[in-house]
Amino acid sequence: MSSAIPKPPAGGNGRLLPPDAGRDRPLFVVAAILVFLACIAALGARGAWLQAQRWTTDLETSLTIQIRPVEGRDAEADAGRAAELAAALPGVERATSRGRDHALALLTPWLGEGNLPDDLPLPLLVDVRTRSGVQIDTAALQAQLDAEGMMARIDDHGRWSDAVRRAAGSAQALGLGLLALLAGAAAAVIAFAARASLAARLDVIDALHLCGAEDRFIAGLFQRRFFMLGLKAGVAGAVFAGLVSLLVSLGDAPADMAFFLPQWASDPFEFVLLAAAPILAGLTAAVSARLAVASDLRGRW
Repeated sequence: MSSAIPKPPAGGNGRLLPPDAGRDRPLFVVAAILVFLACIAALGARGAWLQAQRWTTDLETSLTIQIRPVEGRDAEADAGRAAELAAALPGVERATSRGRDHALALLTPWLGEGNLPDDLPLPLLVDVRTRSGVQIDTAALQAQLDAEGMMARIDDHGRWSDAVRRAAGSAQALGLGLLALLAGAAAAVIAFAARASLAARLDVIDALHLCGAEDRFIAGLFQRRFFMLGLKAGVAGAVFAGLVSLLVSLGDAPADMAFFLPQWASDPFEFVLLAAAPILAGLTAAVSARLAVASDLRGRW
């Protein structure tokens, strides 16, 4: 776009549209805040997607067998036998039976310690780990458990993995929606600022027009000026967003907050995302300013 715009001599853009700290500083701060929020939204969408992948991978490579106590049978022995049958299946890496103490430990956070009677028949669990990409024949395993006379139920965690995918998809959609909203807000702010800058320099613009400058040349001056402003604000916002997310991921952040932020050591793509933010901010500012100024100039002469 800018290749067709006649360029002023070196330093000409600065002389024709000199920086105005009084007007530029508030715009710079607002643009930097918008870029910061946009980066956090993008990092949140990326973090939700990565975390959902980890969780679904864990769920898809595991099974849980629940052994319910039956009168006249040893539940601990049944759990051990169920682990042996599961471990013999193709694709199973290991199967571990969990005793009554494990079941009590799972219930303690909900019911408190020591609140369950000793004779309460608690179901025992068998934790089964499978190789990634291997589909276990749960129907065959269930038939083997039934043949042994156990009261067992197999949970392949499919319900939970689907729920995690839906939640992650919602978080991604929310993050991308916020990103688009912030980009629109930034474009509107830049367009307003460009029109205000144009109105404040009408004497210069009129003089340029009298000297034969075309509208696209004048629009190019504002385009280059606001590109640099957006680029600088983008750098500030991206750096601050990177520092905040890095501190959260490395610090003792609550689990519900860290879920939406990246783990820097395992996902270097976050650096690429933050590095692209200033360029995108500069391009958004340049295009918005050019369109706004060109629109105003068309109705002036």
